Amino acid sequence: MSIYSEYLNKHLNFDQVSNERKKQLKRISSIRENEILVYASDWARKPNTQILPQDLMPFKDQLNQVKGDSIDIILETPGGLAEVVEDMVHLLRKKFQRVSIIIPGTAKSAGTIFTMAADEILMGNTSALGPIDAQILHNGKRFSADAFLDGLDEIKKEVQTSGKLNAAYIPILQSISPAEIQHSKNAQDFSKTLVKKWLSEYKFRTWEKHSSTGKPVTKKEKQSRADTIAAALCKHSKWLTHGKSIRLDDLEELRLRITNYETHPTLCDAIERYYTLLQMTFDMTGIYKLYETITSQIYTFTQQDAPIQSKPGQKNLNTALIDFKCPKCKAITKIQAAFKKDIPLQKNVVPFPKDNIFVCPNCGTKTPLTPLRLDIESKTGKKIIT
Repeated sequence: MSIYSEYLNKHLNFDQVSNERKKQLKRISSIRENEILVYASDWARKPNTQILPQDLMPFKDQLNQVKGDSIDIILETPGGLAEVVEDMVHLLRKKFQRVSIIIPGTAKSAGTIFTMAADEILMGNTSALGPIDAQILHNGKRFSADAFLDGLDEIKKEVQTSGKLNAAYIPILQSISPAEIQHSKNAQDFSKTLVKKWLSEYKFRTWEKHSSTGKPVTKKEKQSRADTIAAALCKHSKWLTHGKSIRLDDLEELRLRITNYETHPTLCDAIERYYTLLQMTFDMTGIYKLYETITSQIYTFTQQDAPIQSKPGQKNLNTALIDFKCPKCKAITKIQAAFKKDIPLQKNVVPFPKDNIFVCPNCGTKTPLTPLRLDIESKTGKKIIT
């Protein structure tokens, strides 16, 4: 039986999934003998999942929960702003001597740039990084800066060869400013510079001898290898799409050494169990970003359109009334959340569901209320009793 089926058959609720997730995170930390921190986004389904400036505060907060000089980062992200990644790496490198990054699923674009700052990169056979060609906006369209610059070079070569400019290119070129061309070059150079710097400083730090000859590796050779890898990861014409999955074999062809955690069965089991539980956490809630350590966590989740009538934080707060709007039929139901046992149910009000699943009395639609529960408990500082 697969891990996913095993957990599904147990019919775990949110708290049970969370406890099991923490258990597996502790296993990984114990096996690796490292501190551990998770930065993960449910990037396939929810909004605002990119690496953004607002991630710095919760990331730093969770980083402050761990001590020691060595840390593993479990990373799951579609990418985002390389400038924010630079700040995250600065925080990590200021505190830890050795940083390893574990990719159980996907870390693309700026996530791949982040990964190149590791001393050790751990991936499985289905793990994926992605190209780091900067993405730019032009006339409302998003595309690769590298492809944009390559296109301009092709036009230039055609003009040099034929001695004239194809009339079809004129309206295209008229819509492009010199500033946009320079912006594209700067965006590409920024991604390359970060990767080159981090690979040579961190990933290649312990690369002392050539495996083929046994000769010492020079600083210049490290920089040259880093430059080659950075250029390849940036090359849109090599990967053809920014969404391309770059896997273990691809990275080894680039002569980048990756640790395949699947060759370590116990570690592999812990990582795959944690990743499965992470995805289950996303699936059963409105949580779309998670920052966590073994003992702490911060969630970012979508909010339901359900105003709380009782004022959060008021003294002697025993209940909160929520006007919950069904996402399908838009019917509004009053839900009572109790913070003490044996609180009488008010008239024309339904209790907060024990399993956190609200069934609309009007149309029967089932809606997970875990995000709403977390929001209410966060605002009131009290646990809902069901």
